[in-house]
Amino acid sequence: MTAESTIDTDPALHPLDDPVRESLRGQHSRFAQWVGRIGRYDPEVARFIGHPRTFADRDWDDLATVLGPGGATALRGLDFVPPADWTVLDSFGSVQMDGSALRVAADPELEILTAADVPEILALIARTDPGPFTARTIELGTYLGVRVDGRLVAMSGERMHPPGWTEISAVCTDAEFRGRGYASRLIRAVGAGIRARGEIPFLHARAENTTAISLYETLGFTIRKRSGLTFVQAPGSAA
Repeated sequence: MTAESTIDTDPALHPLDDPVRESLRGQHSRFAQWVGRIGRYDPEVARFIGHPRTFADRDWDDLATVLGPGGATALRGLDFVPPADWTVLDSFGSVQMDGSALRVAADPELEILTAADVPEILALIARTDPGPFTARTIELGTYLGVRVDGRLVAMSGERMHPPGWTEISAVCTDAEFRGRGYASRLIRAVGAGIRARGEIPFLHARAENTTAISLYETLGFTIRKRSGLTFVQAPGSAA
């Protein structure tokens, strides 16, 4: 894999239409690995794949190289028809939400999480399942947490970073501590840090997670785009 790629660019695209590749081209270029038009984050940092809106045969070949035999990933969209030797594992709807009107608020009572907190973070992620998070995901941006009696019970932070925007992600609270407003405080505080840089928050949610979407709307987010993810598996057997 190369550190750079002669990837296609489309000036008509909004940065949020291609957030993975836009992040890898810019703010997160230090994590980028490219094969042709396919980009990915260093797998120790994140599991996201950036790809063009429509695939040529070469793109499927390059994606197979990136994933390795039997490797799987999520593609942004629901209309992909992979080659016959690929497998479609799953698909589901998603929404992308614009936080231009998010009502932000700094919150000094929240803890800034560091690499030393990663074991606790991963344990919280495992209990709450807000989405993928690996040992080095914390390097993508600022993560904030709530502790009760020394225990990390809620968190949120920054993930993808296309030009002018930063994604709020990993919003999660232990089941026994829900209903205390921790998620709202965390989102507002993470958003305050983003806004202080002159950027705009955004986030993603599964379309079926209407409870979370309703919460985000009460905080000022609006649905920008409805789309989905298609999970595909490359041919061959995983090592």
